[in-house]
Amino acid sequence: MKTAAEKQIFTSSRVSRIKLSEISENAAQPRTRFDTASIERLAQSISQNGLLQPLSVRKAGKKYELIAGERRLRALRLLGCESAPCIVVDVDEEKSAVLALIENIQREDLSVFEQADAIKQLIERWGVSQSEAAERLGLSQSAVANKLRILRLPYEDRQIITENKLTERHARAVLRIEDGALRRRALVHIAAASLNVEQTERYIEKLISPKKKGGTRLVFKDLRLFTNTINMAVETMRKSGVKASYVKGESEGFIEYTIKIPKPAMQK
Repeated sequence: MKTAAEKQIFTSSRVSRIKLSEISENAAQPRTRFDTASIERLAQSISQNGLLQPLSVRKAGKKYELIAGERRLRALRLLGCESAPCIVVDVDEEKSAVLALIENIQREDLSVFEQADAIKQLIERWGVSQSEAAERLGLSQSAVANKLRILRLPYEDRQIITENKLTERHARAVLRIEDGALRRRALVHIAAASLNVEQTERYIEKLISPKKKGGTRLVFKDLRLFTNTINMAVETMRKSGVKASYVKGESEGFIEYTIKIPKPAMQK
């Protein structure tokens, strides 16, 4: 859904027929992968039904720059069309980039990393904060932050996620695995087993629990605390005149303490 500002921009714009040779691609286009078969199907549909939605462009010098409709433009060129109906939008380069991103975010086939890369570009290129980017895109600030987080994943991990159509939540879940080789093996398993997000989170929890830094050290540190507490308790009783004693033993998987405290009659 477009924001009120975007609605006003498009409402006040005009439709013109423009030569395709005068339209250049948007440098801020977030989509980096275009499926050839999908473009061919779209071209066939346009050939049979016509172009149902005009392209959106802005004036750029003596020519035009595409804002929205990259797939439609490619399909029209595939058909050998010379011109197309276009909505000429009166916006600057920054607003053009925002509109291109908005249109593509609303498409289901834009990969999670293309979305994240585009938001990162918007923030870095135009010097806006995450909260400002969120407001312009109609997203919450936490949603923008989450999208940017997954860019920490290396290229090989991104490929597995994209090719297997895993979700942004899958990507965020595997970020918990710090070891790169282990994370890649986990991704291969998640994709092969078609794990949903909930199953993925449980799988990763089991995978990393034994490997939590300091986990084993913490257990033994606690055990020393417990045994020292027993020793101190017995020693305190002895200092108070109670002839207490204990025997420490170990068996497989256990540490055993037998504490003997004489009854009051036997203290005399």
